[in-house]
Amino acid sequence: MNKKERVLAALENREVDHVPGAFWFHFPQEQATGQACVDAHLKWYRDTDQDFIKIMCDGYFGYPNETLVNMEDVSQLYDMKPLGSDHRFIREQVERAQAIVKAVDGECCVFYNVFCPLSFFRLQTSWETMMDCIKADPEAVKYACSVIAEDAKALVKGLIQEAGCDGIYYCVQNAETFRFTAEEYRSLVTPYDKEVLDYANGLSRHNILHCCGWGGDKNRVEVWQDYEAAAINWAVYVENLDIPSGREFFGGKPALGGLDNRKEGVLYSGSEEEIRKAVRELIETCGKKGFLLGADCTIPGDLPAEHVRWVLEEARSR
Repeated sequence: MNKKERVLAALENREVDHVPGAFWFHFPQEQATGQACVDAHLKWYRDTDQDFIKIMCDGYFGYPNETLVNMEDVSQLYDMKPLGSDHRFIREQVERAQAIVKAVDGECCVFYNVFCPLSFFRLQTSWETMMDCIKADPEAVKYACSVIAEDAKALVKGLIQEAGCDGIYYCVQNAETFRFTAEEYRSLVTPYDKEVLDYANGLSRHNILHCCGWGGDKNRVEVWQDYEAAAINWAVYVENLDIPSGREFFGGKPALGGLDNRKEGVLYSGSEEEIRKAVRELIETCGKKGFLLGADCTIPGDLPAEHVRWVLEEARSR
């Protein structure tokens, strides 16, 4: 198999010749946008020789809707209108993806990180503002998320149909156990999560769902259990949910992950032999069907490329 065949087979729950894998991190500000960002992604891909590229949306974490930017009262959310597919927020991300896809020229699969609507809201405002607005007028926030979902879908369409991405890497968040009950999440957040994800699934059958545990806080992962995607990535070490248990929990879907992204984890702090041993054990446990090696979330930006090469070399020898 070549890289693309191998990753697509894994996402389709088929046997592979060896387990594919990839890792990513947030680039520093000087590499967050423009050609510098494109070059940084391609350099990391070539330095590690990993099996696919996940493009970071660095530089576009907020959602620059003037209603959110200038909001003084939650009632203003009812005046929100979509940015539209021609807005630079969407166009520049599509152009970034298109440049990377063109550069790899079919050698590997390419996925692009897309946040769920409520995360776009929160990244533009703050955790505090998001929660204050929900407490003051949950319907206003739901309306805002419906508007954001329209722009997220426009972004997804551009990424897949125009830029040529194989799918999206869809990041769902905000389900920490202390934030909402499962019922609150399913009412407030899920409809807009699914609106974007279901739209993406209509354009590609190779989308990856990232159940984000970036802050180290446990999530109510059950709220994502019925989200449809080709593969699921969750925080194994935060949720205390190993790959075999997680695959069963998510209905047998392929899994991406297995390694801790934090600095205390073996990927960052381990010796070459410790890293290789961890990979061997993962592959022995998880097999070569429906499994892709990765981390719980983004890795530290100073993790040496050789650590990733050790992971992939070991996987390729199994």
